[in-house]
Amino acid sequence: MRRQRTALATAALTALAATALATPAQAAHRQQGTAFYVDCAATAPGDGSRHHPWTTLADANALTYGPGDRLLFHRGSTCTGTLTPQGAGSAEAPVTISDYGSRTAPRAVLDGAGAHDVVLLSNTEHYRVSNLEITNAAAPGTERNGIRLRLTDYGTAHGFELDHLYIHDVRGGDYKTVTGSSAIHIAVQGTTTASSYDGLDIHHNLIEDVDREGIYFKSTFSKRDLVGNQQDPNVYPGAWTPSTHIRVSYNTLKSIGGDGMKLDTTAGARIDHNRVDGFQLRSPSANAGIWTFNTDDTTIEYNEVSGGGNTHDGMSFDADGASQRTVFQYNYSHDNKGGFLLVCPYSGAKTVDTVARYNVSRNDGARLVQNCWGPILNTQIYNNSFYNKEQVPTKLVEDDAAATTQHELTFRNNLFVSEGTGGYAYKVTIPKITFDHNAFYGIGSPVANPDGITTDPLLRSDFRLGAGSPALAAGAVVENNGGRDYFGHPLKPGTPNIGAYAGRGIK
Repeated sequence: MRRQRTALATAALTALAATALATPAQAAHRQQGTAFYVDCAATAPGDGSRHHPWTTLADANALTYGPGDRLLFHRGSTCTGTLTPQGAGSAEAPVTISDYGSRTAPRAVLDGAGAHDVVLLSNTEHYRVSNLEITNAAAPGTERNGIRLRLTDYGTAHGFELDHLYIHDVRGGDYKTVTGSSAIHIAVQGTTTASSYDGLDIHHNLIEDVDREGIYFKSTFSKRDLVGNQQDPNVYPGAWTPSTHIRVSYNTLKSIGGDGMKLDTTAGARIDHNRVDGFQLRSPSANAGIWTFNTDDTTIEYNEVSGGGNTHDGMSFDADGASQRTVFQYNYSHDNKGGFLLVCPYSGAKTVDTVARYNVSRNDGARLVQNCWGPILNTQIYNNSFYNKEQVPTKLVEDDAAATTQHELTFRNNLFVSEGTGGYAYKVTIPKITFDHNAFYGIGSPVANPDGITTDPLLRSDFRLGAGSPALAAGAVVENNGGRDYFGHPLKPGTPNIGAYAGRGIK
C-alpha cells in the first residue's frame, strides 16, 4: 500500500513539475488534475483511487497536491482528526476539497473530535473547500476551529473559496484570538514578512451552534496610528497590511455563542446577503452581529441580523475602532436586545466616515445607537426606519463620550415610530451630535430636530409609507446617497422621503 501511495504521489509531483514545460494543450489537460478519494468507512487500506480509497485523514495529509487536483470524501462516511493538505493550486486550477458518492446519501463528515482545527490550510493558496459537513464538539471549552486559514510570514496568498459547507457544534472556549475559536477562522500571523489574503470568497455556508465566533478575521500585521492602543501593539506589531478582494455572502449563521461575523485588517471587503439568527448567546464578553475592526472601505449590505442575546454589546452592527469608511446599507435588523448600531473606538483609536443608510430596524433595544468614548469623526446616519413595539429602547442614542471628546454624528431623515410606552431617552454629554429632518412618532421629539415631524407618518408593517404620509418628500437632500432605497427603488432628484422608503405613498 505504501508503494502504491508513493507512486501516486510521485506521479502527481512529476505532472506538476512538467506543467511549466508543457504545451498549451498539455497544460490545459493538466489543469484537470488528479482525483484522490477518501472513504473512512472502508475497511481495507487503499491507494487513493475511487475503487480503493484512502481510509484516514493521515493518508490524505501525506500527499502534496498541485493545480487541478481534487481531494474527495465519500458521502455517508465520517473521518476523524485534522485535515492538513499540503501543496497549492493555481489561479486557473485550484485544489478542490469536496465530496463524492450518491447525492441521496448524507454529507461526508469531518469531525475534529476536540482537535484545534478540523481543516487547516496553512501557508498555501488557490484552494476551494465545498460541500462537506464539519464538526468539532468533543472536549468543549478549549481553543478550536471548524476550518482555519493561516498565513505565517508568508506574503500574499491568493484564491480561496469556502462554500456550501455545513459547520456545526464547534464547541470552543471564549477565545477571541488570532488562533481561535470559530466556525471559519481567517488568521494572519508572524512578525517578519507582511502577509495577507487577496481573493477570499466565503458563501452559501450554514453555520450553527458554534462557540464562540461564526466567521472571524484576525491579523498580527495590523499596526497603524488609527488603531491606537485599542489592540496591544506588542501582540500585533506588524505594519497594517490588509487582506483584499474579500466577500462574505449568502451565509446563514444560527446560535452563535459570540460574534456572528468580524472583519479585521481588510480593505474593500463586501459582506452581503447573510442571515445571522442568534448571536451573543453564551459568551460573557462583548459581541455584535456583524462588525468591523481596523478596516477600510467595508460595505455591509442586504443582511438580516436578529437575536442578539444580551446588551453587552448585542447590536446587529458595529463600526469599531480604526474602522474607516464603513457603509451599512439595505440591512434588516430586528429583535436584538443590544440595539441596532454601535460605533466604538477607545484607547487612542478613531472611527472615521461611518455611514448607516436605508436600513430598517424592528424591535431592537436597549438603545438603537451607542457611541463609545473615543473619537468618532464624520458619522452619517440617514434615511433609516426604526419601529418598536415589543422592545422599547431605553435610549435612542447612548453616547459615552466625555465633554472634550471629538464626536461628529449627524442623524438626518430617519423615521422613529413607537407603539410601546416609555423609552427613547437621549443620553449624551457633548453637543456634537445633530438631528434634522427626522420623524418621531409615539415618543415625542427627544432632541432638537429642525424641520422634523411628530405626526403619524403612516408607516406600514412592511416599512413603506401610506398615501398622505407627512414623511413623503419631507427630508433633506443628501449627496452621494447610494442611489437606491431599502426596497431597491432608485433615488430620484429632489427632496427625499423621511425613512428607508423612497417610493410613493401606498393606498
